[in-house]
Amino acid sequence: MLRSGLVCVNDDYRHRVVLIDPKTKTIVSQCGVDDEAGTAPGLLNTHDGLDLGAPDGTTAYPGVDSPRMDAAAKTRAGLRRRRSRRRWRVPFAILLVLLSPALYSYVATMEEPSSLPLAVRSVEWVRSHHGSWLVDETEHVYYGSLKAPHAGGPALGKLPPIGPSRTGASPTPAAGATPGVSATAPAPPPAQAGQSSPVSGLPAAVQPVISPALPNEGIWQPTGPDVAGGPPVLVTEFRPESSYPRMVAYVAWFDHTRTQLAYYPGRYEPPQAAVRGPAQVPPAQRGRLVATFNAGFIFTDGHNGSSDNGLTNEPLKDGLATLVGYRDGRVDIVIWQGGPDPGPQYAFTRQSLPPIVWNNQLNPALKDRHLWGATLGNAVRVWRTGAGIDSAGNLIYAAANGQTVESLARLLQQAGAIKAMQLDINPEWPTLITYRHQPGLVPDKVVPNWQQSATRYLVPDDRDFFAVYTPLVLPVTVPFN
Repeated sequence: MLRSGLVCVNDDYRHRVVLIDPKTKTIVSQCGVDDEAGTAPGLLNTHDGLDLGAPDGTTAYPGVDSPRMDAAAKTRAGLRRRRSRRRWRVPFAILLVLLSPALYSYVATMEEPSSLPLAVRSVEWVRSHHGSWLVDETEHVYYGSLKAPHAGGPALGKLPPIGPSRTGASPTPAAGATPGVSATAPAPPPAQAGQSSPVSGLPAAVQPVISPALPNEGIWQPTGPDVAGGPPVLVTEFRPESSYPRMVAYVAWFDHTRTQLAYYPGRYEPPQAAVRGPAQVPPAQRGRLVATFNAGFIFTDGHNGSSDNGLTNEPLKDGLATLVGYRDGRVDIVIWQGGPDPGPQYAFTRQSLPPIVWNNQLNPALKDRHLWGATLGNAVRVWRTGAGIDSAGNLIYAAANGQTVESLARLLQQAGAIKAMQLDINPEWPTLITYRHQPGLVPDKVVPNWQQSATRYLVPDDRDFFAVYTPLVLPVTVPFN
């Protein structure tokens, strides 16, 4: 309010400044044109305040900076903020409506039972809801640039402890290894890769590619007591590439005459399971359990089919590598050509992409990144796992960090595989666990995956998996009870 009794109002809503006579409630003077902003003479534009001066242009009218004027300025500022907020309400409401189904789906999925950490489940949710491209590009940058392993560097001084070295037992030398000879000393010529000793039936020692070899590198070690006069499971570790001297491969060999393999669906994978089962090793079967390991790519990543006891979970696809278990106890890797339903002659079947090794030869298509997990691309080195069959029909499992699909194939060849397939990849999934009975069940992690505990597969798990048992009478079936 001015000393004259008039009220000066900065009406920025209608782009004008007015003097009002409070007695007559009329505008006695005005600057600006109603509802028209501009820079032309007589128009106002962005008028957030006003200065009032004395007639001589030197002294402000007393009372202009009074508390009433301050309150009016605060009121105008509040009105501007409210109008700004109102401008954003409509777009925000539209965005919220559009995202509501996705938000509901995400929250509902996260509330479901799961064996996975929240971060992993969130990534899997994005991937399964049309976000594969986003996950693919993010992982390609993360694993291809930020976390890519570097060639060279100092060599390891020793290998991580696995198998009997963890429990104090002594390694059992395999065919081609000499008992009591230091791993750094020259060893006798081994049996040809992929062949077992005709006397012992044990696999040939894996020949180191880095010299000098580390103690026990490539030497097979038993994980428990013998079955029918021999070890059912052997494990070893070695450095598979001279260019990456700090990368270690963890490998297991399963004697098909002293073990029986079973394939179990997980809680959610495969999506359509004929018999879902307990999603863990059945408690009644744990007395003969000797090992467990992860399965392959999920069904949606390549339409990888599977079956149990002649019942199809997801339809099988011709041309894919398929780990099969026969009723007579044999296991094999075949290139599937049997149509969508395998039939009752198989105890189980599990597919995972095309084969990577066939007849002891690398698949010529290994450099085609679209076949082997476009998530990270063939050129990106990540954790990868695979399964192989040696010339005697025994099963080999391998896991290693910093691998391409081609280096994984060569790694399995080094371990003796003449046929091989890639199983799951990425750091969350590699799992190889062996078990001791003392007399309770004692799990030992062979693959050092900090994201999975040693009790994985002894509690319900989201993903499917394989269990290795001491044998029962034929014919072989997958025991769910």
